[in-house]
Amino acid sequence: MNYKKVERMSGAMRINHWVVAVSMVVAIVTGLYIGHPYYQSFIADPAATKYVMAWNRLAHFIVAIIFDVSSIVVAYLYFFSRFEKPYKKLIPSGKNISEFFAVLVNLITLNRVKKFDSSHSDSFNSVFFFVFHMMLVWMLLTGLQLYVHGLASGLSSIGAWWPAMLHLATDWTLWATGGTNMDVRISHHYTMYSIIAWVMFHIYYQIWRTIFWKEGDINIVVGGNKFIKEK
Repeated sequence: MNYKKVERMSGAMRINHWVVAVSMVVAIVTGLYIGHPYYQSFIADPAATKYVMAWNRLAHFIVAIIFDVSSIVVAYLYFFSRFEKPYKKLIPSGKNISEFFAVLVNLITLNRVKKFDSSHSDSFNSVFFFVFHMMLVWMLLTGLQLYVHGLASGLSSIGAWWPAMLHLATDWTLWATGGTNMDVRISHHYTMYSIIAWVMFHIYYQIWRTIFWKEGDINIVVGGNKFIKEK
């Protein structure tokens, strides 16, 4: 049986994918330390502890900025990519809804029922990634609220406009989570675990597709392509 190569991810999309993946690992490791310094006891010099926390906070802030830039890139590609426009798969049309449940049934039945074209990005995966991006946006907003909460004086090294802008953009998260900074912190923390669960299923599903569909789906984020059987 012959196979044909299908391009699935452009170089820019693959780079963005791996930048997000690495940044996420750094964000989780440093975020957990900020919430609970789990390796503080291994530091020989107690006086150096404050510097370790400072470095963790700096790394966490830097990867948060990278997430910001990545989110802007993803939002742009969702609508204006010349390679593929994912937003079209999010439109709740009859065709997209039918494909969504067809892919879901295929997953539940372990590939016994496959009534969709797997050569392109399907509605199930598009919705799944949309949920991920929404969680990232929430993490960014709640994270910035926690950050600006530390600027109690209303001043920063680059001026008062920066805290004012952050308050304007993120103070609503206080109301949305319960009214206090601790509520925001708890929501930020729980969303992190939701993202970890999302990543675990994402990796599992890509391996699952590679094994059951036998189309080389695992190569999409490396080489940008997969192979499908020619009819």
